Amino acid sequence: MKCLSNLSTLFIVLSVVQLTTGYFLHLDANEEQCFFERVKTSDRLGFIFEVAEGGFVDISYTITGPTGEVLSKGERETSGKQTLVATMDGVYNFCLSNKMSTMTPKTIVFTIEVIEAGAVHNAQQPGADAGDADSQKLGEMINELSSSLTSVLHELAFITSRSKIHHLINQNTNFKVTAWAVFEAVLLVSLTLGQIFYLKRFFEVRRVV
Repeated sequence: MKCLSNLSTLFIVLSVVQLTTGYFLHLDANEEQCFFERVKTSDRLGFIFEVAEGGFVDISYTITGPTGEVLSKGERETSGKQTLVATMDGVYNFCLSNKMSTMTPKTIVFTIEVIEAGAVHNAQQPGADAGDADSQKLGEMINELSSSLTSVLHELAFITSRSKIHHLINQNTNFKVTAWAVFEAVLLVSLTLGQIFYLKRFFEVRRVV
């Protein structure tokens, strides 16, 4: 019975965590893109972003509710984390803007997390009454575990994305350094041969017959 309860707990935790959606976005200069999530009242929304590369690695963001009201916004942010509870059913929009940049594109890694209000409540009833102390404690543990797992997934996604970006940057830098070194070597050899040829011609004795 205890094993069945543990399996049920694990299934609920995984069900909560899998509602996290991750994105890898490239924004050109003066560009804005928006994403949306349709949620119900009392659902919890989480929005985490980080600018990976581009210019001063900053971006502007706006979170709006179903009626168009601005719930949260920021300008020229390098990274951010916002958590809010849905006050009504509907579509919530998450917009990322690079309009303050006229030339530089930006690369952003971000996630939108949705935790349904009923997920944790249902987890509190694995066979006991809602008012039971053990049931409440189990529900709190599940909620804490799901939040921890979600945070780990977010960090893992960011680390993986940053690692890929930095790997590409390093490859590009190494190629440029190698190409410049080869160019310098060819230029140096050419100058050396040119100087030898010039000096040879300069000291050459010409006989007039």
